[in-house]
Amino acid sequence: MKKIILLLLVLAGCGFTPMYVGRDSDIYVAPIRGINGIELRNALNAKFGGARDTNAKYTLKINLGEPITQYKALESTGDATWQEISMSASYSLTDTATGAVLATGTERASESYTFVRYLVASNASYNNAVKNSLTVLAEKIGTRAITATHTKNTDKK
Repeated sequence: MKKIILLLLVLAGCGFTPMYVGRDSDIYVAPIRGINGIELRNALNAKFGGARDTNAKYTLKINLGEPITQYKALESTGDATWQEISMSASYSLTDTATGAVLATGTERASESYTFVRYLVASNASYNNAVKNSLTVLAEKIGTRAITATHTKNTDKK
C-alpha cells in the first residue's frame, strides 16, 4: 500500500494525467454500414462514454471491411476443422469545428474458430469470432481516438 501511495505521489509531481479518469470523450461516431458496422459503432460509443450527436467536438468516420475467412486446419479427408476470420477498418478522426484531421489509420483483428459439420454450431462459432474481432477493432480504434484527442487537449495547455 505504501508503494502505491509513493508511486502516485511521484506521478502527480511529474505532471502525469491519466487519459481515462472520469472523462467522457466528446466523439461522434458516424454511422457505419452493415450489421457489423452497427455493432462496431455501439462498442465505440460505449467506450467513449455514450453516444454523441453531430455537434460533438470530434467526428470519427470508419469504413469497415467485410469479414475474410481463411482455412487454418484440414483433416486428412480434406474437411476444414479450423478457420480464421479477419476484419479491417480504416478510420479518420477530425475536429468537427475546423475539419482538421487528428488521426487516420487502418486497424485489423482476427479470430480463429471451430468449423464443424453441424450448421448451427458452425454459425455460432463464426458469429462469435466476428463479434470478438469487432470488440478488438473497437478497442484499437477507440484507444487511438482517445489518445489523439487527449494529445490535442494537452498541447493546448
